[in-house]
Parts: sequence; structure tokens; C-alpha cells
Amino acid sequence: MKLATLQTEQGVTVVSVMDRANELTFFDIRAIDESLPRSLKGILSLEDGLDRARQAALQAEQARKQISGTLLAPIPSPGKVLCIGLNYRDHAEETGMPFPDEPVCFSKFSSSVIGPHQPIRIPEIAKEVDYEAELVVVIGKTCRNVSKTDASQYIAGYMNGHDVSARDWQIGRPGGQWLLGKTADTFAPTGPYLVTADEIQNANSLSIKLTLNGEVMQNSNTDKFIFTVEEVIQFVSQFLTLEPGDIIFTGTPPGVGMARKPPVYLQPGDQAVIEIPGLGILHNPVETWN
Repeated sequence: MKLATLQTEQGVTVVSVMDRANELTFFDIRAIDESLPRSLKGILSLEDGLDRARQAALQAEQARKQISGTLLAPIPSPGKVLCIGLNYRDHAEETGMPFPDEPVCFSKFSSSVIGPHQPIRIPEIAKEVDYEAELVVVIGKTCRNVSKTDASQYIAGYMNGHDVSARDWQIGRPGGQWLLGKTADTFAPTGPYLVTADEIQNANSLSIKLTLNGEVMQNSNTDKFIFTVEEVIQFVSQFLTLEPGDIIFTGTPPGVGMARKPPVYLQPGDQAVIEIPGLGILHNPVETWN
């Protein structure tokens, strides 16, 4: 099942999605079950939320209950936006850094989250803003201290993500300004929709690609993960209670702009596109922040 968040004339609501060759059709699941929450995070917070949404989606599609609007991030305001750094073997080799012994964790604020087609806005103070395609995990059930074996039970689904990074702040300032370099407004595009975990056979074996203005810049596979999705959840849940709607960016493959010679950074007018099979296409233009 594919679920998205749509801004409609009647307000923000959750819809089911049919994706045929990247032509998206939206169906109004609340026209079938009006007791469903309007937010995806609200649906995930219900014990039977996804089951009810699935039943409503099937009926809405059969009844052709189509609805139109503007796509937002699937989860516009996640409680936690966790990120894993240096999690692809080929990316670690690209940067000349040793493989970490444990997941390298940082976070973004939810104010950095935007949806498909919304612009990535470069702050005037940032001059070296980089792109990073990522697989994003969405938590579906509250969990703490879960085992690697049980971790998959707490995953609601997956989506494309873009970990935009101002390198001149992240690593170029005295002492490093990881937080500021990573969590500027608009620096966490996600979408276009969430795909429930049952539709993804193996999240640790998915191709992942980013194109910039039509040129392929990143092209790898999550089978290059240093730490699998399940290992990441096991690790972070030792410290944090993960809750429905929390999202985890799982790291980026090689080909990032700062590792190129000469470096390639995002510029106003650029078009960044991320594609993971089964998860649709995440497309964001780049603008200067005004």
C-alpha cells in the first residue's frame, strides 16, 4: 500500500496512491472510513490503523473515490528525524574514512522536512550545499531496546529521502557545526509517498540513484550498507524510544558533491531527483533562500 499526505481544498488529509509509470492517482480513504485520522502519523498511532487504511484504500480504489491536491511530505512533522552517517561501504571508501564500528547518529529538526516538488532553499550564508540520496525508514510502533531480529516488526514502511548538507558549516567551521549544516529549513525532502513494509521484499538490497539536472551523480545499492536497517533500529532504540511516525535517514552512497574533483554543489535552478525502485520519484528544485 502507498499512502501520501495531500493538501486539498478541504484541508490536509491522508490518501492512498496508485503509481503507474510515475503518474500518480490519489484516492480518498476517509470517504470510506471518515473515522481515520487525517494525518499519517495519526493512522500509525492506532493499533489497527494501517489495516483500516488498507481496507479503505481497496474500497476507495474500487469505487473510484479520486481526490486531487498538492503533495506534502508523507509525514510533515515527524517527532524525530534521525540520520545515520557514513553507512555505505563504497561511500566510506570514497571519503577515505575507516568503516565505523557502530552507527554514526545525528538528527535534523522536523522543520527541515519538505515534500516532493517543494524547493530546497539555500541559505545565503551557506556556499557549499551538497546532495545525499537516502532510504528513509518510517517507524510504525513504539519500541525501545528491540533486538535486531524483532526490529522489522516496528517498521511501518519506507520512502525516498534527501539529506541536504551545507558542508561549509557541517565540517568547515571551527569545531564543526553538524546541526546547523544538516538541519536548515528545507534540508530534508521526503516522499512522494510512504510504501508499507510488506511491499518491500528486502530494504537492505535496493538500488538507489540521484540525478542532478539529468546527470547521474549517485548510483549504488543498499546492499552496501555497513549497518542494516534492523541493526540501526536495534542500536538507536537502546537510547531512544522510537514512536509511530519517527523517521530514520539511513545514510548516503558515493558520488556526493564534496568528494568530486572539482566539487559539485547545489545551485539555484538545479533539479534534484532521487529514485529507489518501488518508492516512486522524489523531485525537488533548488532555490536561493529569500
